[in-house]
Amino acid sequence: MNGADNRTTLMLTYAMLGIAAFITLFPIALMLLNSFKAAPEVIRDPLALPQTIRWDNYTRAWADGSFSSAFLNSAILTVVTIVLVCTSGSMTAYVLARKKIKSWRLVTAYLLATTTAPIQLFLFPLYFGFARLGLIDNVFAVALIYCAIFSPFSIMLLRTYFLAIPKELEEAALVDGATHWQVFTKVMLPIVWPGILTVALIVGLYTWNEFLIATTFLQGQGSMTAIVSFFLFSGQYTTDWGQLMAGATLVVLPVVALFLFLQRRFIEGMTGGSVKG
Repeated sequence: MNGADNRTTLMLTYAMLGIAAFITLFPIALMLLNSFKAAPEVIRDPLALPQTIRWDNYTRAWADGSFSSAFLNSAILTVVTIVLVCTSGSMTAYVLARKKIKSWRLVTAYLLATTTAPIQLFLFPLYFGFARLGLIDNVFAVALIYCAIFSPFSIMLLRTYFLAIPKELEEAALVDGATHWQVFTKVMLPIVWPGILTVALIVGLYTWNEFLIATTFLQGQGSMTAIVSFFLFSGQYTTDWGQLMAGATLVVLPVVALFLFLQRRFIEGMTGGSVKG
């Protein structure tokens, strides 16, 4: 009886996972399918196979959407944000995990409050300050905003990794003559590397796809990110659905490929950071 119940539970689990996977992947598959069609084919039957594969949809989308500079800006913005968040977040999480701070509850409340506060509350003062400082259309300045947004999450997650490391390991390194900086860089960072990789992946995905801040602070043609260029591209070429789907595929493809390549590390990192402290 127990064996039959286990098989039934397993079948229901796989069925639910299959339905969830279909719901998740169907829009992506539909977008990819229609990216190879001419506009009349997409309008006539979006679910049909293309009569002729239109590879030129991708070349025209790349040229008309100015994706060469936009992709470069998105890549620079994403890499700089990841470096800033992982660097500052790992050092802050290490200090909060190892040093006994009496006001830790206040720090936790502050970090949680910053993660729940909507960014719309800060857009006007941020834009006013950036405009006065001449930082509009500056990719590196926008990376500082993303760093401030994603740092609380990264600190809370990485702190759980540092708490899981036995203190005896740190004390042994100090006894052997290592400095606190050497303990952090040579002992701690290699152990919490899965957590840092998880933070980097999450921050990278959100930064690449973020629209509100990017379209507010990066308005110049030479500083737009890929998602902003696609937004303007879609408004200009709304009738050519095949070209529009090709542009969407170009924007989505890098993050999908990155996640598929690092999904195992991502899952390991999320489960490894589930230790309470």
